[in-house]
Amino acid sequence: MPAKPLYDYTQFNYDKPMFTIDDIRKVNPQRHEMEQLTGIVHIDRENHGLIGFKDVTDDEFWIKGHMPGFPLMPGVMLCEAAAQLAGFYARKYDILEAGDYLGFGGMNDVRFRYPVYPDSRLIICARTTAIKVKRLAQFEFQGFVDGKQVFNGEMIGVPISR
Repeated sequence: MPAKPLYDYTQFNYDKPMFTIDDIRKVNPQRHEMEQLTGIVHIDRENHGLIGFKDVTDDEFWIKGHMPGFPLMPGVMLCEAAAQLAGFYARKYDILEAGDYLGFGGMNDVRFRYPVYPDSRLIICARTTAIKVKRLAQFEFQGFVDGKQVFNGEMIGVPISR
């Protein structure tokens, strides 16, 4: 059964995000096909959480091969979008006080509940559950499309230096 949303994501204006793709690019290293965020609409510094989104278009790089004639956003790309959201928060607010980026350290209890199709807006909520300075940050995350929770889980981020 899907968990209660981490945030009331319906109250924000997704047409006027706090951080646009250009702002995200100043913080996150991903470019081109690997950019999996469109904007960020809410930051909760007190609880170390945030809400972002990805507008899934009909020209995503994975459409041709996953699944031909019936394109579904791959689960790994859903997880990547959540990781990029967490990485933005970790780096923008320097919560680990180490590293140039937040890299994947692991994922737990990930569940894919509904498919995500092109021409969808994927809304992602994330919140830290633990911070161990200079070592790791743990996040819980949830994704929503049209009011349905499409995936959720937990991830571990670790500091990575160039």
